[in-house]
Amino acid sequence: MSVLLQISDLHFGTEQAPVVAALQALVAAQRPDLLVLSGDITQRAHPAQFRTARALMDQLGAPLLAIPGNHDIPLFDLWARLRHPYARYCAAFGPELEPVFRSPELLVIGVNTTRAYRHQDGEISAAQTDRVAGLLAQASPAQLRVVVVHQPIAVVRTVDEPNRLHGHAQAQRAWAAAGADLVLGGHIHLPYVAALPGLARPMWAVQAGTAVSSRVRSGVPNSVNLLRWPAEDGQCLVEQWDFASASGAFVCVRRTQIQPSRESHGD
Repeated sequence: MSVLLQISDLHFGTEQAPVVAALQALVAAQRPDLLVLSGDITQRAHPAQFRTARALMDQLGAPLLAIPGNHDIPLFDLWARLRHPYARYCAAFGPELEPVFRSPELLVIGVNTTRAYRHQDGEISAAQTDRVAGLLAQASPAQLRVVVVHQPIAVVRTVDEPNRLHGHAQAQRAWAAAGADLVLGGHIHLPYVAALPGLARPMWAVQAGTAVSSRVRSGVPNSVNLLRWPAEDGQCLVEQWDFASASGAFVCVRRTQIQPSRESHGD
């Protein structure tokens, strides 16, 4: 069984030391095969914030797949934003903005949904949609097929509708048809698992809360997601782990069982 840990929206510069320590303990206990960092690593894309985040990722010691979020592009330094929007991100996390992780049990595809000309909104271009579909089509039947974005591909609250990715409808259709199982996202600091209706094959949106930042939604604690594949009967188990201030630890509060489809698609 492979274990994937999704952490999102750390917003370094607003991190809480007890929650960071709890995350370190969780990783030491669970020993994930892959750590997925789905954007907004920093609060204001300052070099020091990136260095602190990178140091934590190195301490965690797991293989890492990271993509930038809108907060990882300079906001107030307009010259840097327009001329070299990802320079600070790349200095800490490397030049690949759309990384891919492959193992016998996992195919995880990163998509850069940020745009320097947009403040918060995310976007998926036709070229990105096609690229991801092509990679998904090459997956083996044994692999869980995961796409990682920053802004959500689907929302469950009307208030979050403006935050949904531009191009989400086309991407959903193309990625489901190509065999995607899950689309991981962040940005709105609200964890949930949502089945996406009306597609060629089953696909789910898996959203993470904010991992360690003080910028939590009212009533929504810091949280991360653990994915286990393959679980019993060929299922994928999605676990939501929330930070419990009383114990100073992340605790599992919800388990969602997902049954990926392996029919047709040439599998």
